[in-house]
Amino acid sequence: MDVPSNCPSPKLHTRLRLWEFADRYVFEPVDGLADLLLSVSRVNGSMNLIEELPQRGSSTNPKVQIVFGVIGVLKLAVGTYLLVITDRDCVGSYLGHAVFKVTGLRVLPCNSSPSASAEQKNVDTEFSELLDAAERTIGLYFSYDSNLTVTSQRLHELGDEFKSLPLWRQAEPRFLWNGYLLEPLIENKLHQYLLPVIQGSFQSIHAEVRSEKVNVTLIARRCTRRIGTRMWRRGADPEGYAANFVESEQIMQSKGFTASYVQVRGSMPFLWEQIVDLTYKPSFDVVRVEEARRVLERHFHDLQKKYGAVVAIDLVNTHGGEGRLYDRYAKSIEPILSEDIRFVHFDFHKICGHIHFERLSQLYDQIEDYLKKHKYFLLSDKGEKIEQQTGTARTNCVDCLDRTNVTQSMIGRKLLESQLQRIGVFGANDTVSNFLDFDANYKILWANHGDAISTQYSGTPALKGDFVRYGKRTTQGILNDLWNALARYYLNNFADGTKQDAMDLLQGHYISSVSRDMAAPVKAGLLENYASFRLAFALILVAVMFMIMSLRQARNDPRHLVLSLMWAGLCIGISRYVKTNGRMFCNRPHFHRSRH
Repeated sequence: MDVPSNCPSPKLHTRLRLWEFADRYVFEPVDGLADLLLSVSRVNGSMNLIEELPQRGSSTNPKVQIVFGVIGVLKLAVGTYLLVITDRDCVGSYLGHAVFKVTGLRVLPCNSSPSASAEQKNVDTEFSELLDAAERTIGLYFSYDSNLTVTSQRLHELGDEFKSLPLWRQAEPRFLWNGYLLEPLIENKLHQYLLPVIQGSFQSIHAEVRSEKVNVTLIARRCTRRIGTRMWRRGADPEGYAANFVESEQIMQSKGFTASYVQVRGSMPFLWEQIVDLTYKPSFDVVRVEEARRVLERHFHDLQKKYGAVVAIDLVNTHGGEGRLYDRYAKSIEPILSEDIRFVHFDFHKICGHIHFERLSQLYDQIEDYLKKHKYFLLSDKGEKIEQQTGTARTNCVDCLDRTNVTQSMIGRKLLESQLQRIGVFGANDTVSNFLDFDANYKILWANHGDAISTQYSGTPALKGDFVRYGKRTTQGILNDLWNALARYYLNNFADGTKQDAMDLLQGHYISSVSRDMAAPVKAGLLENYASFRLAFALILVAVMFMIMSLRQARNDPRHLVLSLMWAGLCIGISRYVKTNGRMFCNRPHFHRSRH
């Protein structure tokens, strides 16, 4: 599969006409980049290049549609499946090249063999739910001409020879979302179909500051090593890969200069879990405590190799379940603390509460010297490197979503102001908030960034997003947080098991087998119990609503107080029943595999 270094990498196909024949799929390039067509068997998924379309008889009427790329091939024992991009939106540019968001994804089955056994067809039905979930994957981005998986600084360091390689050869494996899916295309030497995709976010804003144009781009790159959903992927695995690990790069361009700052987020890097049991906040369990130090050291060693120095910012509470996690984190990281690895704990809820997020300035005071010492990446208007980022900030709370995004947006703002002052767009005392339109758009940029990362991990937008979006807490924002918290509860308990299975299939974390042992164990009455717990959840909400109404009416008629107490008793009774039985029947992944 090696491409000679003296040969330019072939251009990727940007538009393909998909023909769906009875026995095969045919991809016909309509972008003028090649004459050969790609034929994929609908029986066994075999692939080969052909010179022309198959003959079509009078009775042959294949479906035809335009697709914008092949994301990859999923090979399972039950059959082969193609993933293609059916729709896309241009969302901006990266280093001068267009960036697209996947807005339509389709799975094409290649297992239509008439000789398939009844058992295989049954297993295929089992997988249809997972493939449907795969089609609903969100937050996928790609470029036909630019490598989205690596930072601006890394690209600059690698030089022109590296950039001449095919995009899939340039890709950073941690952030290549479809790395596993590309393997069959690589094996078949289908160079022009190897389209690298990241999961995360890509957004830009444009502003004018004192007649100078300023462009700010914010990219999120989700690591695939421990990819998953909120309750099903916590902590780190034994290799040190953390759940919900996301690299955020903020790129500023103005007056010909380009500056960037990279920071990361990720779950506390040791072995811990939070098993869903239909309670609102399941307990945190640290497992294999004796391995915590080794796993954490491995995680930070990897961070140092990739980013240099690291300041670990821990935002969790110091009491309760979060306090136990904090204690384990602090004890495990203490032996490796040095000039290059710092640990800063900031009890976000205790210091900032629910509304005083301006108190984050206290955190900035603790890390300001570190940020200034390790700087940011800066290129001159001639493309020459002026500054280099030599360290990163690693931020976490429990989910690495809400508190983390508020904190990262603060760090990003401080670095952006420093960069704009450095190149003369800002005066020495200017801040982003001095320019109202710029300030408003910058807040929205980070709020959307946080919402995208949160939705991929938890199923809902980020909480506390109104502060990031408007600079203050609002009544509507608090109500939105309540609704999103309830939505997370429902999704974590009733939907994320299937979603987790789909993620693991697409990343190659499971090998399926056509056997009865593979299928999810079905317990007598499982569906009935599953439905009953959904009903219990609905009853609790109704009981809470009537309890609130009764309490309001009790102001005028004390008799309603008794009624409200009855409703409260019903809530407690249902909740206790759910807590006792919930762990048995919540929506778990179908595959039997350890979380670690």
